[in-house]
Amino acid sequence: MLNIVLFGPPGAGKGTQSQKLIDKYQLKHLSTGDMLRSEIAHQTELGLKAKELMDAGLLVPDEVVIGMIDNQLNANKESKGFIFDGFPRTVAQAQALDTLLSNHLTSIHLMLALTVTEEELVKRLLIRGESSGRADDQDEAKIRVRVNEYNTKTAQVATYYEGQGKFKAIDGIGDIDEIFSALCTEIEQVG
Repeated sequence: MLNIVLFGPPGAGKGTQSQKLIDKYQLKHLSTGDMLRSEIAHQTELGLKAKELMDAGLLVPDEVVIGMIDNQLNANKESKGFIFDGFPRTVAQAQALDTLLSNHLTSIHLMLALTVTEEELVKRLLIRGESSGRADDQDEAKIRVRVNEYNTKTAQVATYYEGQGKFKAIDGIGDIDEIFSALCTEIEQVG
C-alpha cells in the first residue's frame, strides 16, 4: 500500500497533479472536503455531527475528520493506497493520522510538497477565479491571507514529515507533465 500526502498552498496545482497520480498509481483520493460532503449527504453519524458543528459556524474537530478517514480506510481495504489532499493541516492532525494508519498496519510513505512563489499563486488563483466563480479566488487580498495562513500554520506539517525523512519538495512552477514526472520519480524511489 502506498500512502501519499500531497501538499502545497492554494493554487500550487494539487488538484491537477493528484488526478494524474491517482490515474497512474490507482490510488484512492481522500479529500477532507469531499469526505465531509459525502458523510453529510449519506446522513452518517459522523456526517450529522459535522453538519451540526458546521451549521453553528464551528470547525469540525480532528477526531471527526479522523473518524471519516477511518471509515474510508475500512471501506477501501483492497486499495493500492491513498492520496491525502487537504489533510493533515496541523502537526496534531499528522500525529493522529500516523496513529490511525498504524492501527491499519500502514503509514504515510511520502509527503510531496509543491512549491510555488506567492506571486505565481496569486496569479494562478486570480485566473482560476475568472472561471470558477469562487469569490475567494477573485480577491487578491483574500488570496494573500490564505497563502499567509498556509505559510504560518499548515507549512509546519512539512517540518513534521521532514523529521521522519518523508518530505520531498517539488518545484510546482513549469510544465504540468514535467512536474508530474518529478513527482513520479520521488514515488518510485519509495518503492
